[in-house]
Amino acid sequence: MPSSHLCVVIVGGLHADARQAAVARLLVDVPGSVALHHDLATAAAGTVVRTIRDATGIVSAGETPLVNDCACCALREDLVPELRRLADAGLTRLAVVELWDSVEPKAMAEVVAAGGLRLTSVITAVDPALLLPYLANGDDLAEVGLAAAATDRRTVADTFARQLEYAPVLALASSEQADDEDRALLAQLHPTARQVPIDALDVTDGEPRSERTGSALVDAAFAGFDVEAAAAAQHPACALLPAEADEAGVGTLVWHRRRPFHPERLYAALEDLTCAAARSRGRFWLADRPDTLLHWDAAGGALCVESAGPWLASLPDAAWDMVPPVRRAAAALDWHPEHGDCCQHLVFTSPGLDREGLELLLESCLLTDAEYAAGPAAWKRLPPAFDSLLEV
Repeated sequence: MPSSHLCVVIVGGLHADARQAAVARLLVDVPGSVALHHDLATAAAGTVVRTIRDATGIVSAGETPLVNDCACCALREDLVPELRRLADAGLTRLAVVELWDSVEPKAMAEVVAAGGLRLTSVITAVDPALLLPYLANGDDLAEVGLAAAATDRRTVADTFARQLEYAPVLALASSEQADDEDRALLAQLHPTARQVPIDALDVTDGEPRSERTGSALVDAAFAGFDVEAAAAAQHPACALLPAEADEAGVGTLVWHRRRPFHPERLYAALEDLTCAAARSRGRFWLADRPDTLLHWDAAGGALCVESAGPWLASLPDAAWDMVPPVRRAAAALDWHPEHGDCCQHLVFTSPGLDREGLELLLESCLLTDAEYAAGPAAWKRLPPAFDSLLEV
């Protein structure tokens, strides 16, 4: 259990202007609040700069050395002691942890919670007009000066997608450039998120709503956060994936099948499937790896395929007690008498989505009737086209 009354909210996101505006809004609206920020831009010099500020300006600043040449590791090592110091002083009501641009909230949320602190929310700040440009940006973070470590191989698109989808709250910047397509894309990418505006000077029906807007962001900051539930919602085996949708020129296709993919045909189609949507994700299975749950994660024209362990159907009954209840529940809801939880469950979201063409391409990658009838022993003898992607 948390050891103090200090509340901690994490605010992150690659949209720096929106993130800084959200933090500034919280500092103004919550008396006794401070913001902690670790600037990883100085990592090349061997240190990370930490600042603590309130609504009036910087309260203190310091440096912490890199840990194993990793700026994010230095952040993790320094953050909890600083938060505990604030908690022990008893003068701070809310600590706003403003993450540096490319730092992802999941790892930091787990660090804060493991440190015995009361994490009350995770918020990603978003400028809706920048949503598609960032999702389409396949540049490596290193190319744009946003890598968190020398070994950081993430891209702008996949980093932004994870920042967006992990947070239960999206703080939206006011943007004249944003249109209905941007708003529909945001809603379809993260349909369960609570959206709150940042701009306290927003006007509705001719009346300023500064008090109501401020309280919405404040309420979101204190709403509560469950680290384990958030992790489960992102796990490939039981992820809360978006539902079918079609609005303002933006579509979401949910493709669910029981038959396994032919490894060679799917591999040959990867480029077309990856480029078919601004964002796609989900789980899938290959005929030559019938026991392995594979994770599909694509954004910015790049695809990451990873093993997420075994399907539950491949485990002996005794091993089920070792599986988290949320995973067992998800499998039970989707259980097939022949294949258990093995399935294809892929979701594609994009403006101008070609549903028909995408479905035809996906269907062509499944085993044919004859291939399927040959059975699992024959499936395992199919050419292992995914060895290079899975580093086997």
